[in-house]
Amino acid sequence: MSVLLEAQGLCVDYLGGERSVRACAEVDLTLRRGEILGIAGESGSGKSTLITALTQLQRPPAAITAGRILLHRDDADGGGTVDLTAADEKRLRALRWREMSIVLQSAMDALNPVMRLSAQFADVLREHRRGITKEAVAARTAELLGMVGIPAERSGAYPHEMSGGMRQRATIALALACDPALVVMDEPTTAVDVVMQRQIMKQILGLRRRLGFAVVFVTHDLSLLLELADRIAIMYAGRIVEIGAARAIHDAPQHPYTRGLRDSFPPLHAPLSVLHGIPGTPPDPADPPPGCAFHPRCDRRLDACDRRLPRLGPVADGRGLAACLLHEHPEEAPVS
Repeated sequence: MSVLLEAQGLCVDYLGGERSVRACAEVDLTLRRGEILGIAGESGSGKSTLITALTQLQRPPAAITAGRILLHRDDADGGGTVDLTAADEKRLRALRWREMSIVLQSAMDALNPVMRLSAQFADVLREHRRGITKEAVAARTAELLGMVGIPAERSGAYPHEMSGGMRQRATIALALACDPALVVMDEPTTAVDVVMQRQIMKQILGLRRRLGFAVVFVTHDLSLLLELADRIAIMYAGRIVEIGAARAIHDAPQHPYTRGLRDSFPPLHAPLSVLHGIPGTPPDPADPPPGCAFHPRCDRRLDACDRRLPRLGPVADGRGLAACLLHEHPEEAPVS
């Protein structure tokens, strides 16, 4: 699969006060066409900051201070590569919905509470498909709602007249209105129950197979990504500490933090066992520890971990990339 989106050395800072706070540091990511890339990590790890930067939706005091975000457009859409960090608002407005869209985690906030659902779909379609007729808008709205299991007659409802699961599915349908190549999803199943979560996941997978769009799926729930994603990136303290195929992340995580996340949820088909969480709390982004940010919580830390910042690089057995000194000095690694 060809590359759709690249982040190269991306840094996002929150400016103001006596000093800036770095929320994302030197992030390198590659997303291929049709791929589902999961991004996981605890609250405060920089996940939401990263995706608002990828979609250029960050607002002051957040600012991209280094790096590039490259969108590789398909020949059918005019072709060429666009550096989103250098694009002006007019250019970005033309790319949104047609090339990339976003599903926010709070559907009640994402949908306009004083507009009927049909009017919100009409706004998007008329903006990006100039000259579209009223009849075509109604037909496309019914088609999109049908994709996510919402009856067409519900298009006349206001958001408060719909259930939480229906609102969330409506935001997914709205994101697909102009057939984008990329859909970014910021914890789209957080506010719904487990049954609805399963239905939404099934619909996302089905729509991806049918329409071929790529997905960046952000969540704190690693177990969800292990079922959904092709590859997974693990974030900690604003940095990506591991990237690998979902199966490799499940079977043999290469970073101690990833291993802690994997081992903190119970398997569905296995003997009863004691779960071990990750001790301590994430660091203050305004005052990160020296060296590896995870070393105060790590049970496999080396003497150099509080002095050297590990760089994301390939691991010895080829199971993706990890930022950990254990892979640079395996002979020093403590026994688990």
